[in-house]
Amino acid sequence: MPPKFKDNLAYKQAELLLQPTFIRVLDNIRKQTEISDWESSYEEINDPFPGYLLSLKKEETVLKFNVWDLCFQICFLNYDPSQNNLVEIDANLIDETGELDWQSLENKTQKIVQNIFNN
Repeated sequence: MPPKFKDNLAYKQAELLLQPTFIRVLDNIRKQTEISDWESSYEEINDPFPGYLLSLKKEETVLKFNVWDLCFQICFLNYDPSQNNLVEIDANLIDETGELDWQSLENKTQKIVQNIFNN
């Protein structure tokens, strides 16, 4: 399910965050793949909305992750794709001027991506 926003401000903040987060997620997946035993590949999906499914393979183990769900975990607090609740923007990713805090975004992205490779 696509996220639902409580108000227009949350929607605008998500617009600010989602594209840079998507790019940082893909770049961090590439970096982790280069230093790990995992092989990564992507599959285009269209349900529930257009995006990509990340497949990680190591020996006989295959793990699959929706790339947008990874982005949503970074952008929103306590995001759960199985729930249909209103999302709350992670305010730590936006600085006091209302702009994207690139370092906070990178730190959180690295943590989420490293977790999927390590677990």
